[in-house]
Amino acid sequence: MRKLFHFNSIKFAEKYLGFLSEEKRLELWPAWWMMRIKVTSLSDNWRKVRITLPLTWISKNHGGGMFGGYQASLADPIAPLACAKVFSDYQVWTRKLTVDFQRPGNTDLELRFDFPREQEEQIFKELQERGRSNPVFEYGLYLSTGELCTLVECVVAIRKSGYLKQ
Repeated sequence: MRKLFHFNSIKFAEKYLGFLSEEKRLELWPAWWMMRIKVTSLSDNWRKVRITLPLTWISKNHGGGMFGGYQASLADPIAPLACAKVFSDYQVWTRKLTVDFQRPGNTDLELRFDFPREQEEQIFKELQERGRSNPVFEYGLYLSTGELCTLVECVVAIRKSGYLKQ
């Protein structure tokens, strides 16, 4: 019974849906497939991510804009997934997520995430020195006009496997 609770949908998809592109596997990920996302760019080993979140009758709130839960659900795992790709020997998770809704999401939204090389080098240095890092990533969801709709700040926890706080 204990094994049932350790199910990892990402590893399952890699093992059994490996014939699909990584973009398509993300689009079919159980947490997102009903949201009908479209991965438009997943380049440089997750250092540049672009995902379209469509505004549909299901995703609209009572005011006609994008429901905030949709935006937060899409934004939450992006930075940790990128860190897990770049730092594959470490455990990675979201430590804190802040979502600042600046404009109504009254069009399809595009999530834009970039992982700067300088930040990657700083994280690597912290991991070598302390065995852990808590980098802060800032990215956003943009309206089809190019205006920032939602600002996201994600603090990611990166730890060695078996890390215990001293």
